[in-house]
Amino acid sequence: AWVGFTLPSAALMLALAYWMNMFQSMPMARGALHGLQLAAVAVVAQALYVMARSLCPDTPRRALALLAAAILGLQPGTSGQILVLVIGAVIGGLALEQEGTVGAATRGAGLSMRAHRAAVACMLVFLLLLLLAFLVPQHGALALFGAFYQTGALVFGGGHVVLPLLRDSVVMPGWISPQWFLAGYGAAQAVPGPLFTVAAFLGALASGGPGGIWGAAIATLAIFLPGLLIVAATLPYWEVLRHRRGLATAMMGVNAAVVGLLGAAFINLLTLSTVHSPWDLPIAGAALLLLVVGRARPLLVVIFCAAAGAAI
Repeated sequence: AWVGFTLPSAALMLALAYWMNMFQSMPMARGALHGLQLAAVAVVAQALYVMARSLCPDTPRRALALLAAAILGLQPGTSGQILVLVIGAVIGGLALEQEGTVGAATRGAGLSMRAHRAAVACMLVFLLLLLLAFLVPQHGALALFGAFYQTGALVFGGGHVVLPLLRDSVVMPGWISPQWFLAGYGAAQAVPGPLFTVAAFLGALASGGPGGIWGAAIATLAIFLPGLLIVAATLPYWEVLRHRRGLATAMMGVNAAVVGLLGAAFINLLTLSTVHSPWDLPIAGAALLLLVVGRARPLLVVIFCAAAGAAI
């Protein structure tokens, strides 16, 4: 099921990487590339608006989101992102109130010892790979796997939260330019399937890995693997975990911190020279209106931005 859901999108993103790399010297292609960056700005702005309304409905969580954004302004990078997630979990577990009522927890009766062992094994593999991801060399296939595995392991609260994590993984080391990164992220909004398939685009172009189809395959597998391992590890205990009051409020805190994380990433988008011509703000603003007011499909917004960028 995962292959059927992911492979078509990953193949499209890989093909787009080859196409954009081949025609990047053409003026219209460069314009379309810039249009995709503007689409990314509009999509992230809409995601930030929707997530803020959903995950920060009260003053304590709004304050936590602002605190997270401020911390990331002072300490950017992966270490800052991990820090704000931990702070969000601690504050949420100690200070936030549970929404709704907490039912009785099922103790996991009926689970076989084999299921317990498989769950523990999956969690150990997840943690071991996460530790190794921080210890791999800075270049090569292992470095690419480690960077995307870290990203997949730290994503909480929604697909667009992957943006700042991916940026730090591939842009900060110089593997790919900010412009190509945003263009790929914008294009990923137009393809069916999960947003994580942007990893195929980035893996194919990243200079720190093998590149091409192998880079795309490694990056795609690495970014999805943590989620698959966590699901396998927690599924047998889900009925117990979801009724734990402290865990529920901790996740509320993490989700609020995630809004601040995405807000800091959006501000960073605007400082990457994404908006630099007189036409850029009108195009990005029109795309945002299409998404929020017109409820247009992301595919149409991406096509609009790419066409507008190519035209000017």
